[in-house]
Amino acid sequence: MNQQYVHGYEPTEAVRLQDQARTLVELLHSDTHYPKGSVVLEAGCGVGAQTVTLAKSSPDAKIVSIDISAESIAQAEKNVQAEGITNVDFQRANIFSLPFEPETFDHVFLCFVLEHLSNPVDALISLRSVLKPGGTITVVEGDHGSTYFYPESTAADAAIDCQVELQRRAGGDAHIGRQLYPLIAQSGYAPVRVSPRMVYVDASKPHLVEGFTKRTFTAMIEGIRESALEAGIIDSASFDEGIRALYRTAETDGTFAYTFFKAVGQKSLSA
Repeated sequence: MNQQYVHGYEPTEAVRLQDQARTLVELLHSDTHYPKGSVVLEAGCGVGAQTVTLAKSSPDAKIVSIDISAESIAQAEKNVQAEGITNVDFQRANIFSLPFEPETFDHVFLCFVLEHLSNPVDALISLRSVLKPGGTITVVEGDHGSTYFYPESTAADAAIDCQVELQRRAGGDAHIGRQLYPLIAQSGYAPVRVSPRMVYVDASKPHLVEGFTKRTFTAMIEGIRESALEAGIIDSASFDEGIRALYRTAETDGTFAYTFFKAVGQKSLSA
């Protein structure tokens, strides 16, 4: 797969991904259910953070989850087994050279994958080839340009921009959420429907203060500190000021907002 996962594969990142998945399960996945007997491809499953939710919400579907990283696959298998889930098979595979026959799957699902790819259209076309006519693809992505918070802070903006720039240099796009409709439509799916899913956090929602503002978003930015410094994008004092400002938004008078985008496209019956 032509990608570089900018967040790395450290255990702390695996924990962050699982915290993120638990926090956002209702917002992002409450309307994703696959019928009995469906065969679903989860592309880019990572450590299985989304796999658990996907499998539990569609217990009578068969899910095939793939990733290019053997280490991630191993962790995903452990996470799924720990939940007692039995309807998932894991396989190491590359999205751009899928080891499946054409029209194998009833549905395809991918979450937080396209943002890491330099050629997302090629990935979507590859996935369309293994999708049955009439089948659907569900894509979930974030968009760092949608981040708003109070108190406002140029230092926090600069720290977030480090993440955006590192992802750009790695061939990805941290602003990909806003592009889902044109990307999926260009890849030959129709119709395509996109819905924004905003996370809004204030002190009246302590589970989101901890689960999203602190342990998902700020932890993600904080985790690229060394990479940003080594790349010469920012100096340590400025970055650390930005992280303090992000944590400041989690205090009783602070607020934080971020928008995810969820798209569903269909493969033509005549394809």
